[in-house]
Amino acid sequence: VQLVESGGGLVQAGGSLNLSCVASGIIFRSHYMGWYRQGPGLQRELVAQATSGGIPKYADSVKGRFTISRDNAKSTVYLQMNSLKPTDTAVYYCNAVASPWLGGSEYWGQGTQVTVSS
Repeated sequence: VQLVESGGGLVQAGGSLNLSCVASGIIFRSHYMGWYRQGPGLQRELVAQATSGGIPKYADSVKGRFTISRDNAKSTVYLQMNSLKPTDTAVYYCNAVASPWLGGSEYWGQGTQVTVSS
């Protein structure tokens, strides 16, 4: 199983970034796909998650600014991040959770750094 993130980088406050995560080795359409982040000295936290059918949920801190979407045909999940703030600075990780009938296994990507300057 591989989850490969891309799209991170350095951006000024108020700017935008679009993260991508391409999955391989899993039945993509049978997995919840999500994005987590871990800022300096902080615990990893859920940012956004999309169900197999694409229903999203978001952390309160990113509602109205971030949008998660998935393309099952491309085995890819995206995170469009707008109106970025310095507090969004973190390593962003792609996450996949299998449906219960597939055993509920969980997988992580290596992470991509997002740095927002003030």
